[in-house]
Amino acid sequence: MAQEQDQEFVEYVVRALVDHPEDVKSERTVDEMGVLITLHLHPEDMGQVIGRQGQTAKSIRTLLRVVGAKRKSRVNLKIYEPEGYRKNRETSSEKELASDIDEFKL
Repeated sequence: MAQEQDQEFVEYVVRALVDHPEDVKSERTVDEMGVLITLHLHPEDMGQVIGRQGQTAKSIRTLLRVVGAKRKSRVNLKIYEPEGYRKNRETSSEKELASDIDEFKL
């Protein structure tokens, strides 16, 4: 139970940040490199957890390393990205640009 405090910590922090806390789930795997926590969340919440230029995710990882250090273990966080997530994602400015380009076609 004490080993899973890192996993509970990540879920607690992330649930406080997202709009769909019920969709926050994590997997914990241990190998010779240390502990890997894979975070699964609602696709709409990806931006909130990653943050601008990845700063929120970086901060969560830093806090997680501190939690791991208390237990003398190396803990890493991986945010699961669904297949094709980046390809299908268009920002509103990209959509506006595409519609502007369509208007000028002859």
